[in-house]
Amino acid sequence: MYTFFIVVEMIISVFLIVVVLMQSSKGGGLAGSFGGSNIGTVFGVRRTSDFLSKATTILATIFVGLALFINLVVLPRGEQAVQSVIQSQAPAQGALPPSPQPGTPQQQP
Repeated sequence: MYTFFIVVEMIISVFLIVVVLMQSSKGGGLAGSFGGSNIGTVFGVRRTSDFLSKATTILATIFVGLALFINLVVLPRGEQAVQSVIQSQAPAQGALPPSPQPGTPQQQP
């Protein structure tokens, strides 16, 4: 189940990258390299920018939502409490004994 959602997340991320690169910026951007300059002839210039910006919004929303879902619901969790390195170490050999509690009488040798 976890692997399936990770694969879907990767596919969505690739689509998101392609859609963002297809959009033409004010300076032309990378859209010309990937054939984005010709996509305007299919839909028309205005409808193409609307389509690409809506696709970017939808894919980004799905990407973030799926990432949160994977993290909160699907992510495998370890049921055992793992101690840290500091917690698992034994006390040092030359450690001082605990100080006496206030209000208790001291024993005199």
